Amino acid sequence: MLGLYRFDGRTFTTTAQLLDMRRQHLMPEMSESGPLIQLIDIQTALAWDVLHALRSDLSISRQAFIAAAPPIRLAAFENYIQGITAANADDQMQHFREALRLNPAYSAALLQMGKAYYRARQYEQAVSTLARIPPDDALGREANFYLGLAAYYHGDFQRADAAFRFVAARLPLAEVYNNLGAVNSHIDRKMAVQYFQKAIEADPNDPDYHFNLAIEFYRAGDMAGASRQLHETLSLKAADSEAKLLLTGITSEAASSNRGAQKTPAERIRANYDESSFRQLALKIDAAAESRLAKTDSGTQAKFHSDRGHQLLVQGFLTEAETEFRTALALSSSNAEAHSGLASVLEAENELTAARSEAEQALRLRQFSEPLLVLAKVDLRDNRAEAAAENIEKALHLEPSNAAALALKRAVAAKLAQEAQPLPNR
Repeated sequence: MLGLYRFDGRTFTTTAQLLDMRRQHLMPEMSESGPLIQLIDIQTALAWDVLHALRSDLSISRQAFIAAAPPIRLAAFENYIQGITAANADDQMQHFREALRLNPAYSAALLQMGKAYYRARQYEQAVSTLARIPPDDALGREANFYLGLAAYYHGDFQRADAAFRFVAARLPLAEVYNNLGAVNSHIDRKMAVQYFQKAIEADPNDPDYHFNLAIEFYRAGDMAGASRQLHETLSLKAADSEAKLLLTGITSEAASSNRGAQKTPAERIRANYDESSFRQLALKIDAAAESRLAKTDSGTQAKFHSDRGHQLLVQGFLTEAETEFRTALALSSSNAEAHSGLASVLEAENELTAARSEAEQALRLRQFSEPLLVLAKVDLRDNRAEAAAENIEKALHLEPSNAAALALKRAVAAKLAQEAQPLPNR
């Protein structure tokens, strides 16, 4: 996306122009303007323009989108920008602190303050600051990534493990799996091996992931496995002195039968978080898939978009998942899975009436557990616990071992038990 800001002394104007990744051309320029004091609303309006350009069927209106944006005082935003552009760490922190004094729940400022603490190796402060960002915030994934790093270096491996697992469940990045491996080398070495293997599966050309797996094999006494991974490391990075030293040591130990004589090097943790590259790669994959699907029938194309939507939904990309489900339904309105997936997205976005409608439409097309569980969640939000319990039972009748249904059943049972408590005597 190309962006431009302009201020003529009275009016602030911001523009954006998108590159259509599917068709590989620039879309028409979008622009919003107004008095500088309305800067936040102007930028929010432009954000709606961008979303609407990407999704013409966007369900939320422009006015509602602007009204739903978290309130940020202009002075807080000004301090945030000054913090981003400050030349040194002390000035950065000063501006971020002022932004947070004015807006204590300002997520972007909390993230930058937490990262500043992390860079300054003030790990405890970094953890406590980043933990203030709600998990469902748009910045929640990045916040937990840096929280995991800070907790790791602070020696709180359980906290680091929880933070990185949160990110991995929503964003399957190789560096996240790698860091989970490094954390679990202090908690559960079998899990460390599995995570390093996942990192290699996601990016087999990174020498550090092979090196880390070699260390775990070495610690477990698997010298052959360690040697294989070190050879892989050196084939990708011939000048890796640590890998050379460890491989030489393994060869010497094998000759002398003196296992474990040398000091094991530390795992290599990754401090880079690159969600944008992941999203761009996903767009390219989608574009390539659509090219292959161009000659197939609409039902096949709809199934692809529905399946892709469910993958994105599991990873926590609600906006992208909604786009895929709506594309599937535009191709085939009788795709029950797309209606159900869209219902799940809408329920997560708190659009309960629309979520109920999509779930009911899915069930009219086919009886399966996913839309029944969406209805149960909507019933719970509407304080209709008995109706929720009924829908859960229907889902379990169709799929007795459904973990989500069983967990939801326990939650509903607890709510019903709470409602059944007698009123206290006065």
